[in-house]
Amino acid sequence: MKYAEIPYDVVYDEEILSDKLKDYDWLHLHHEDFTGQYGRFYASFHQTAWYQTEVKNNEETAKKLGFTKVSQLKLAVAKKINDYVFTGGFLFAMCSATDSYDIALAAEGIDICESMFDHDPADAAMNKKIDYTKGYAFEKYQLSTNPYEYEFSTIDATTPRRQYGMNKDNDVFTLFEFSAKWDPVPTMLCQNHEQTIKGFYGQTTAFTKTYIKKNILILGEAKAYNEARYIHGDHGKGTWTFYGGHDPEDYEHRVEDPPTDLSLHPNSPGYRLILNNILFPAAKKKKQKT
Repeated sequence: MKYAEIPYDVVYDEEILSDKLKDYDWLHLHHEDFTGQYGRFYASFHQTAWYQTEVKNNEETAKKLGFTKVSQLKLAVAKKINDYVFTGGFLFAMCSATDSYDIALAAEGIDICESMFDHDPADAAMNKKIDYTKGYAFEKYQLSTNPYEYEFSTIDATTPRRQYGMNKDNDVFTLFEFSAKWDPVPTMLCQNHEQTIKGFYGQTTAFTKTYIKKNILILGEAKAYNEARYIHGDHGKGTWTFYGGHDPEDYEHRVEDPPTDLSLHPNSPGYRLILNNILFPAAKKKKQKT
């Protein structure tokens, strides 16, 4: 929104649980973790001050709002967002807010968090209990049962793609072409001045196509590597779009990297896809706050 100079409000757990989403047409999620595992940063960062502060703040918020675990709080937030979309909202998510959101919904009622995240052991049978029908986009994936692994599940293609030798020079994905007459929504979402878009990493970089549900619309993919980067679907009266990666103009975007200087990228094809998702609901419904 800063890139396009569009005014916006920031809402988080407390606002969402207080039903503030009803005031908005459009919700953008980015680097959130809806599973209650603090972004799976434990192995690398659990001794850092910022990680410990995040844990403390989340546990205090969960307790304040009547939850015994952060994972329960995050699931409640995910379900509120789910209701928002079902009743006509527009959800756009990037990076770990994509698969962690889907996983949280599918793992409702299952303890998928090890003790360093919620102070008691995870359910060893979690992968036999997950209900893929509750999620939007993914199925048949396996959750990571190793809490020291920087992955939620097999959905993310970050690890597999490294074996292909992908790097900043050859990491690209291609947008599909749609008919504006017959497919107006995907046409709007894929409008761009380039058809081949530079790839970029995130905690969730791309989606392994093996685990994408058959009814989901793939808008952008790296076909040779069996990964989708940009996907879309309907849920009730609303719609959602998932976009893999963290920052289209910062290829790796490591923890504690400075923010991208948006003024250096006035015509970014990667950012254009984000803007398409801002303009899309404006074309569909009466104006409300963004």
